[in-house]
Amino acid sequence: MPAKAKSKAQQKAAGAALSAKRGEVPKGKLKGASRSMEKTMSEAELEALASTKRKGKPEHVGDRA
Repeated sequence: MPAKAKSKAQQKAAGAALSAKRGEVPKGKLKGASRSMEKTMSEAELEALASTKRKGKPEHVGDRA
């Protein structure tokens, strides 16, 4: 079962990392979590996180929705 993003921030970071992995955005533009995600996760894993619906998710993990 693919992993799902736990927050909006995690979903956005995965989307940025996925764009870089696909060559749509220069890897040098990545910062923070998206940079480490791009290096350590496969395209399929990033796609699963990035495709998670944002509705009902907190902005950051630990925030109350």
